[in-house]
Amino acid sequence: MTDLVTGDAPDTDAAAAAARASDLTAAIHDITDRSRSAARVIGRANRSRKDRVLQAVAVALVQRQAAILEANARDIAAGRANNTSAYILDRLTLTPERMQGLATALEELAALPDPVGSAVRAQTLPNGIRMRQIRVPLGVVAAIYEARPNVTIDIAGLAVKSGNAVILRGGNAANHTNAALIGILRDTLIEHGFPADVVQTIDPFGRRGATALMKARGRVDVLIPRGGRDLIQTVVSHATVPVIETGEGNVHIFLDESADEDMAVDILLNAKTQRPSVCNTVETLLIHSGAKAAPEVLRALSEAGVHLHVDKRTAQLLPKGASMQLATDDDWGEEYMALDLAVATVDSVDEALAHIRRWSTGHSEAIITNNLRNAEAFVAGVDSAAVLVNASTRFVDGGELGLGAEVGISTQKMHARGPMGLTELTTTKWILNGDGQIRR
Repeated sequence: MTDLVTGDAPDTDAAAAAARASDLTAAIHDITDRSRSAARVIGRANRSRKDRVLQAVAVALVQRQAAILEANARDIAAGRANNTSAYILDRLTLTPERMQGLATALEELAALPDPVGSAVRAQTLPNGIRMRQIRVPLGVVAAIYEARPNVTIDIAGLAVKSGNAVILRGGNAANHTNAALIGILRDTLIEHGFPADVVQTIDPFGRRGATALMKARGRVDVLIPRGGRDLIQTVVSHATVPVIETGEGNVHIFLDESADEDMAVDILLNAKTQRPSVCNTVETLLIHSGAKAAPEVLRALSEAGVHLHVDKRTAQLLPKGASMQLATDDDWGEEYMALDLAVATVDSVDEALAHIRRWSTGHSEAIITNNLRNAEAFVAGVDSAAVLVNASTRFVDGGELGLGAEVGISTQKMHARGPMGLTELTTTKWILNGDGQIRR
């Protein structure tokens, strides 16, 4: 029997298991305590000091690229030997182009305004007290993710800029790559007068370490899981620390009857085929029964190698030889992260919205239309973190939206919803300056 949280077999010797658990918890608590001390240092740093760290890490990523790619190659080889799926291997893979993208993102992040200390609101109260509400760092931010070495840099960069310490659990699949990246981050922090413990990892402690981190209430200010359904639900179900849930992306595009054919083809191909393994890829296409662009869209998707999971009405529109199968209810809720697409035909905007309400994960939805009224109805009716009109869902991304990077895309309705950048890694503090006022 396997432990559903840790993935490990249970110990038969209860006393030995308890001792090991106690030692592990103590080790994780030591990490969180060092993170809290480091957070107090970087939380007081001015913008220029933090920006210099980010710029230096960007330079180091390029200078030490060969070593990073060598470590990454070891992880990829291990993944292939373990029959890791193609979409996870794609997320895991770093290339010189992707490395340059990480460096550029850090430089762009350094150029953004520092949210720490900015005023959310300010006023003088009738009694003369001067009130301000300002942004301050969260403190200790933890992240659990899988096979995404780019996330290591993204989250660490955002944490530094927003004055937070971060604890990372990047998973076994990217173990060598993450170790190389975290080494660069820690070295650079020391070189610029910051504690290395601004960035820490619990990867050496494996899944049991992740479980202990989830239970470190009072030591971790927020935990952000980023990954597939199983990872997110495990964290949400077992964590006692505050969690911001970054949801899976069952993303929809509605092809309205008025949609321009060329625009529709371009958007759908980009949203499905540019990088199928990411969460802002379209997973369900809803076609208005009167859409003249539908046959050409389906032909283009089929020719691009997309396997279509269709309802019976859509099946009649498919080109000869299309790779297809009839859809089941499982398909409407599926995040394929591959060249697969669920397709249904609907008779109205309202019917499309009803389907989205039933199956959406609340990530992103889009409409392709030339009808302003339908666009407005769609925007008003969608209750997801992002809604797009006549644009690819691939734009729902922190970098594309000018955030520099993102911790993840929150599907919750808390202070953070949608792509989470610098502002979402802050909270607020109220400051009241008086002249001796007392409350009567």
